Amino acid sequence: MSYDLTLALALLGAVVLIGVIAHSAWQLRKAGSRQPNLRTAHSEPREPVLGVPSHDTVPGEPLPQGDPGGRIAPHLGGTELSAHTTAARQSQLRRATPRIDALIDVIVPMTLDAPVTGDAVLLHLPGSRRAGSKPFTIEGLNADDGEWEPPMPGQRYGELQAGLQLANRTGALNEIEYSEFVQKLLGFADTLGAMADFPDMREVAARARELDAFAGEHDAQMALLLRARSAAWSIGYVLQQASRHGFVPGVLPGRLVLPSAEDGAPPVLTLSFDSQAALSDDASSAPLRTLTLGFDVSQTDSSAAPFAAWQASASGLAQDLDADIVDDRGQPLTADGFAFIDSELVRLYAALRSRDLAAGSAVARRLFS
Repeated sequence: MSYDLTLALALLGAVVLIGVIAHSAWQLRKAGSRQPNLRTAHSEPREPVLGVPSHDTVPGEPLPQGDPGGRIAPHLGGTELSAHTTAARQSQLRRATPRIDALIDVIVPMTLDAPVTGDAVLLHLPGSRRAGSKPFTIEGLNADDGEWEPPMPGQRYGELQAGLQLANRTGALNEIEYSEFVQKLLGFADTLGAMADFPDMREVAARARELDAFAGEHDAQMALLLRARSAAWSIGYVLQQASRHGFVPGVLPGRLVLPSAEDGAPPVLTLSFDSQAALSDDASSAPLRTLTLGFDVSQTDSSAAPFAAWQASASGLAQDLDADIVDDRGQPLTADGFAFIDSELVRLYAALRSRDLAAGSAVARRLFS
């Protein structure tokens, strides 16, 4: 009887154990049918990160043919981002670099037997791209997009051209400067196997003199003086009061600037004082009695309203500093005087626009520099 009971209990235990195993297997199979496909989950779109591989890619492991798990997509996104970033940098460089303009440059085309790389052009550029006091620029015609641009690494150029500035505030291009430019450009062209076509020197000199004459007649830099009525000012006090009107220290000693809202543009206004006082070890021993407030008409876009800012800043600083507003001859500058200057500036702006040299434009900033 004891033996039969033991056997029955053993059989019952085996049945229970088999049931537990079967139930566990069924649960696992059921859960497996709901388990997400790991390869599909990894292939969901993710923000591409430049230069960082996707987490499901093992470094050094070749990607499977056909990309069944979507593992190539993150890398394509990174490539596209890299290309976009490169294009943005090239576009920024194009904007930042002075562009050749027939209005103020003598242009020399350079014919190539075969396209050259931007790396080769950069390697052989003249060490100094100035001829006397005149700058010159070299550009390439991009073989891919057909755009003229400053030479850039990794690009190919089917043509080249150089532009030498005809005039600036130092005067007109002269024969000596043009000859120096010719010699530098010939050496550059020879190294690249290019053929340069130089315009006649007499025609170039005549154009330069005509442009210089126009620029001389339409170049204007406004300036007024703020003169202390009683006590002299310390440099610290001037800085404190000027900062209330938006002025910040400039690069040069003794110069404060009202920055332009345009990136890379010249300041709208300048407020300057004795540079020796600015360099003094003891600022308290260098009192100031006169400040110069001005703006460069040709360098500043009229849309920035430099005249209005000039007049308003003069009035505000004069009140805060207890100063008189006078012209360069020491005569008081009244409201009528400001109105007369404003009317003259309107005519000047119109004359510059009629020559396609609008104040504040890139070409005007080059000419009046």
